[in-house]
Amino acid sequence: MIDPVGYFDMLAIENRCEFIVTDSGGVQKEAYFFGKPCITLRDSTEWIELVQHGWNTLVGANTEKILAALQSMPRYGDTVQLYGDGHAGEFIVQTLFNIFAKEG
Repeated sequence: MIDPVGYFDMLAIENRCEFIVTDSGGVQKEAYFFGKPCITLRDSTEWIELVQHGWNTLVGANTEKILAALQSMPRYGDTVQLYGDGHAGEFIVQTLFNIFAKEG
C-alpha cells in the first residue's frame, strides 16, 4: 500500500508491478492495458469483459475472497484484444485521406 501519487507516477507504478489491487474503475482498465492481473475490491465493475477474460477478479470487501485472490497472484488473463489493436488513429487518418483524395 502506498500514499496517493499523481497520474503519471501511478502509470509508472502500474507498468512495473506484478499485479494490482484497487477499487478504482479506471485503474482496472489501466491494469489490463499494462498486462497486469487485477483484484478489485468491489462487488461489481463497469468492465465486465475484464472479469470474463480473467484479467480482473472481483472480491468485494470479503476478507476470505481477498486473501484467496492474493494467494493466486499473479494470474494472467486470456490473450485477447478487448479494445482494438492500437491502430485506430492510423485507420481514421487513412480513411479521411482516401475520402479527400477522391474529392480533390
